[in-house]
Amino acid sequence: MALIVVASNILVQFLLGDWLTWGAVTYPFAFLVTDLMNRLYGAQAARRIVLAGFCVGVICSLIGSQIILEYGPAVTLRVALGSGTAFLIAQLLDVSIFDKLRGNAWWTAPLVSSLIGSVLDTTIFFTIAFSAALTPIFPSHDVAWANEVLPLLGIGPQAPLWVSLAVADSGLKFGLSLVALLPFKAVVAKMSPKIA
Repeated sequence: MALIVVASNILVQFLLGDWLTWGAVTYPFAFLVTDLMNRLYGAQAARRIVLAGFCVGVICSLIGSQIILEYGPAVTLRVALGSGTAFLIAQLLDVSIFDKLRGNAWWTAPLVSSLIGSVLDTTIFFTIAFSAALTPIFPSHDVAWANEVLPLLGIGPQAPLWVSLAVADSGLKFGLSLVALLPFKAVVAKMSPKIA
């Protein structure tokens, strides 16, 4: 989990096309780690992994806030708050949903919990980090660039840029939730064949 959190915090700075960053590729695997821990060791162990990941994320944010780039700190308070809040709430919800669906078909718990957790994670992060509606709470953080109104994903109705970023992020997370079923099944089958 720590490796995924650190990698995602670094890779979020590098663009992948117009609407994504490389961090969007690595971060969804945090749900895979949480779900594997939940399946193999139970919900309590999964919650401990989430809390460890949260602590690593806080440390990364503190370090990033001290790195000054040409446009300001590498990690602003808004981005750190959005990231930490989204991670903690979405991952803990993932653990709870997974635990409730544990007895269903092998793929149900990891897929449903990851999809719901991902939607919540994306919604919380992008709203806190970039929505103009929260500017009065964070007046010193300029998010005007994220609120530039453009066609959604370059082709749809007019929306703030951050909404396109969130939609693209969600789409990638949905796809990776499906892909992650393969390693989930393989790891569970190898470590605990009676559960798979």
